[in-house]
Amino acid sequence: MSGSRPFVSIATDFGAAYTSICAGVVYTIAPGANVLVLSDEITPFDVVEGAMLLRQALPYLPVGVHLGIVDPGVGTPRRPVAVETGRGDVLVGPDNGLLAPAADVLGGIVRAHVLENPAYRLPEVSTSFHGRDVFSPAAAHVAAGVDVADLGAPVEPLPLGLPSPVVGDGELSVPVLYTDRFGSLVLGAERDDLAAAFGALEPGTPLDVEWSVPDGTSRTARVPFERTFGSVAPGEPLLWIDSSGWLGLGVNQGRAADVLGLAGARTVALRATGRTTPHS
Repeated sequence: MSGSRPFVSIATDFGAAYTSICAGVVYTIAPGANVLVLSDEITPFDVVEGAMLLRQALPYLPVGVHLGIVDPGVGTPRRPVAVETGRGDVLVGPDNGLLAPAADVLGGIVRAHVLENPAYRLPEVSTSFHGRDVFSPAAAHVAAGVDVADLGAPVEPLPLGLPSPVVGDGELSVPVLYTDRFGSLVLGAERDDLAAAFGALEPGTPLDVEWSVPDGTSRTARVPFERTFGSVAPGEPLLWIDSSGWLGLGVNQGRAADVLGLAGARTVALRATGRTTPHS
C-alpha cells in the first residue's frame, strides 16, 4: 500500500483477546502500520452482521487494508481471499460473502486472489485460528507492499446472497439482516423499496407489521414510519431509515427484539393499514 504509514483495520467476532493477537501479528510483520480495531464484538458466526458492519464503516475509513473475520467455516475447504477494490482498498478474509457488500460500496471488485502462498502465512497454520495464521499475515504483507497477485491464484469471490425484498402494491416483505446492540432490527430494504410499495411515506404514517417467531406463531403490531427515535414516546416502536440507508424496526429507548417479541424473526411483512393478510 502507498503511504509512509499504511492503514489496517480489523473487524472480528473473536472478542478482545484473540483480536489483539491478530493485531500483534500485523504489527510484527508491518511495524509501521496504523492498526485500528474496528470491532471485536460482531455476534459470533453472524456473517451477515459482519458484512453489514464492513459495508457501513469502511467508506468512512482511510484507504488501506481491511481485515474482516467471521469464519464459521474455518478449517474447511472454504477459501481465504484478498479482494482489491476500485477505491484502492484491499479486503482480507474468508470467501463466505463477508467481504462482498463492502467491496461493492468501495468501487467494486478490481481483482481477487486466494491466500495460498506460504511465504505470506505464519510458519505453523492451525486448523481453527486462520485469523492469526493466514488472514493477519496476508493483510500485514499487503500493507508492507506485497502485491495482491503474489498471494495466490486469481479467484471470483462469493457473493453474500441476501434475499431480496418482495415489493407489492401496499405490501413489502423484507429479510431481517441482523439485530444491533440496541435491540433494533436492521431490515433488508431501502427507501426506494418503501416508495415502490407505499409511495411517498410521510412521517407518522402507520404500517401493519407481521412476523413469525421460531415456534411458527405469527405476531403483528401497528408501527409508525418516522424520521428518528425521538419522534415517538419512550417505549414506543417505530420504523425508520437508518444512517446506512436500511429500513430499521426499533423501540425508542428500548429493545424491539424484546418489547415486540421479534427475537428469531427472519422475515418481516409490512402492509398499508386496512389491508388483510393473504391468508385471511
